[in-house]
Amino acid sequence: MTTGNLSVIIGVNYLYIKGRQNQMDDKPNYKALLPIGVFLVLYLGLGILFEYVLKISMGFYNIPIVVIFLIALLVACLQNPKVKLDKKFDFMAKGVGDKNIVIMILIFMVAGVFVGVVGRSSAESVAYFMLSFIPPQFAVLVLFVVSAFVSLAMGTSVGTITLISPIAVAVANSSGFSVPLCLGVVVGGSMFGDNLSFISDTTIAACNGQGCQMKDKFKANFWIALPAAIVTMIIITIISLNVEVGEPIIGDYNLLKILPYILVLIGGIIGINVFVVLLIGIVSGTIIMLATGSTAPTALLSSMGAGVSGMFETTIVAILVAAICALIENYGGFAALLSLIKKLFKGKKGGQLGMGLLVGAMDIATANNTVAIVMANPIAKEMAQDYGISPKKAASILDTFSCVFQGIIPYGAQMLVALSVAQGLGHNVSAFQVIPNLIYPFMLLLSSLIFIFLVKEKSEN
Repeated sequence: MTTGNLSVIIGVNYLYIKGRQNQMDDKPNYKALLPIGVFLVLYLGLGILFEYVLKISMGFYNIPIVVIFLIALLVACLQNPKVKLDKKFDFMAKGVGDKNIVIMILIFMVAGVFVGVVGRSSAESVAYFMLSFIPPQFAVLVLFVVSAFVSLAMGTSVGTITLISPIAVAVANSSGFSVPLCLGVVVGGSMFGDNLSFISDTTIAACNGQGCQMKDKFKANFWIALPAAIVTMIIITIISLNVEVGEPIIGDYNLLKILPYILVLIGGIIGINVFVVLLIGIVSGTIIMLATGSTAPTALLSSMGAGVSGMFETTIVAILVAAICALIENYGGFAALLSLIKKLFKGKKGGQLGMGLLVGAMDIATANNTVAIVMANPIAKEMAQDYGISPKKAASILDTFSCVFQGIIPYGAQMLVALSVAQGLGHNVSAFQVIPNLIYPFMLLLSSLIFIFLVKEKSEN
């Protein structure tokens, strides 16, 4: 997740919780997909223009995504003139008013408070604690493990990369490992956590969009991600053993600051309600931060407010996407897209691959894995029903493939933040230097394909 950072949206199960009660037009209508096309053309086109033509730093993330979605919504409203505007408002209201929207917005607000409470120092404590007793030869391996743990606990890949990338550069400067390798390992580890975290917006989006429990999706994802992580660590170890290292990396840490992360992680794994888990993290983090003198009460309240404020755009975009997709659904747009997918992908395994490629294409176009999941959710829900794919499997595929593509695209927030940190610390590194070192995302893709086509599935409910 990129809680309060650059990821945009929450899980939207609006179209299928209500089922067919929205008077959806089952007749395929490819013209109804025009709003999606408008969004993709504007977002991707302007992103390429800003990033690669005008050379604007973080070009893709200088685009006002709310404005782009507003334009797409306007296009959707102008379509199908036979339907009265009041009726269109009814469709949009049903999409926006689904209880899952409200629940998820509240979850993200609370998650923003948690991230605001624990702050940067807690993540740094995790990193320096592990680096303190690991030989320098294995510092890069530690970077991967630390990035995975921090992202898993915080639910944010971008936040993790922001926190750990300076440490990665420090490791490169003092150890003899290359900066692209260290950055690639951090990006990979952060995507591991993003894919599995209970408070990641991708997890929440996929689970709520497909109607499954987070713990069930976690179990399905874990057995795909674990082999990829193990192979990644083996490859990193082999690389490390062939590098002549320098001095160990030393930094201050406080073990107490790690406790809120651990509590959130354990609570999520054992299936405690997400609100309860986050409240435990907030309370424990508040007590620790105040008791250790890490922050003043007024500063802590300010940090909480900043965390919540970081979710305002997320909320607005969630509302806009819900409204757009409700109209597209009722116009017959998703029926058209589903019909096309069925022609291209046959059978249950083909359906799973088609679902993965669908969310991957959305991610390539939007450079945002959460937005990609939300846009793919309604179609994937229908595909899961038609192909006999369980909700937990569908959620797992959406989250996994979105993280794969988000981890390797050169214009994604994860890559851009890592490069920006390196540049700020005096290293001119390009995305294409880092991409060959993105070991984990490529291993995750390979593991996903193996599980789809080669591993025999157990009977699912």
